[in-house]
Amino acid sequence: MNVFSVPFKLTLEQPNVEQSTILLVDDEAFNLDILDQMLSVKNYRTLSASTGIEALSILEDEEVDLVLLDIMMPGMNGYEVLQEIKKNKARFLPVIIVTALDDKEDKIRALEGGSDDFLNKPIDKYELYARVSTLLRTRHYYKQLAFANQRLEEEVKRRTIALQNTLSELQKVNEKLSYSHYEIVQHLSSAAEFKDPETAAHIQRISHYSGVLTRSMGLSKEDIELMIGASPMHDIGKIGVPDHILLKPGKLTPEEFEKMKEHTTIGYKILCGSESPLLRLASEIAISHHEKFDGSGYPNGLAGEDIPLSGRIVAVADVFDALTSRRPYKEAFPNEVALDIICKGRGSHFDPKIVDVFLKSLPEILDIQKQCRD
Repeated sequence: MNVFSVPFKLTLEQPNVEQSTILLVDDEAFNLDILDQMLSVKNYRTLSASTGIEALSILEDEEVDLVLLDIMMPGMNGYEVLQEIKKNKARFLPVIIVTALDDKEDKIRALEGGSDDFLNKPIDKYELYARVSTLLRTRHYYKQLAFANQRLEEEVKRRTIALQNTLSELQKVNEKLSYSHYEIVQHLSSAAEFKDPETAAHIQRISHYSGVLTRSMGLSKEDIELMIGASPMHDIGKIGVPDHILLKPGKLTPEEFEKMKEHTTIGYKILCGSESPLLRLASEIAISHHEKFDGSGYPNGLAGEDIPLSGRIVAVADVFDALTSRRPYKEAFPNEVALDIICKGRGSHFDPKIVDVFLKSLPEILDIQKQCRD
């Protein structure tokens, strides 16, 4: 066994804060006995190691919540053991240095190595209980968070696999496209609803708004039908955005916003590669509907007519509907306010020609808004 590359065990099960395992590391059997007796009073489960090598071996096989580590040991000293424990950045395992050394430089060295606390020998049991209790609470909070994150990742993976399986089946019946258009939209839109509760009416309005704009721009009947069918899938990539970001009732942090922006590329990856004209257009919309006419959008910073026409159309429809709809982070804006924002974004956020078409089609747009309320 190579103890310098030990993948310390972390079992992601629902943590029980009433149970904790503490590893005691000291080359003196007397010291181990004293610590064991003190901690047994609090019903902690203890494991003992008399060498650094033995301690790392236990960490490989056991789920440990806290380590009480002596510094002065033969062979592998406490500093070296601490370094190996802290190499694994993916998990939080607190370490308390227990030592008779009282030199400031020794403490600084331990802190720089990642020690979470100190106890000086001889050990005061009340100080021991306080420090152990504090770090175990932090440890259990970490385990609960890790458990929740794992469950979220598994759920996203399960939904993504289910969605990909659905797409695979739909592609097998691609020769029946005239009938399957509606079926595809229903499957994909319902997948997005798992993550985004306001999607149901939102996708209907986006579909109809986009159809109106496409028709008003003089495009063919086939293009209009494809736009009506593909535009509801513009946000399908939100299935890959964690719920705590997607449903956050407040402003996103810069890191959260970067994660939210990934829904454009996730949507594209889900939809691309199909022979279906509907899904090809939907993948184009998914990745381009947040691009801005002046090049300041995402994910690719496209500008002007380099942005696909479908993305430029859905950008206007989507922003108008987002502004006039209630969201977890805001109330709905009045139509007048939303229209003012759209007009101010003409030439910067939006294609000026599409804004002009939108304003000319406003009576029809507002009629759709009334018919497809949340």
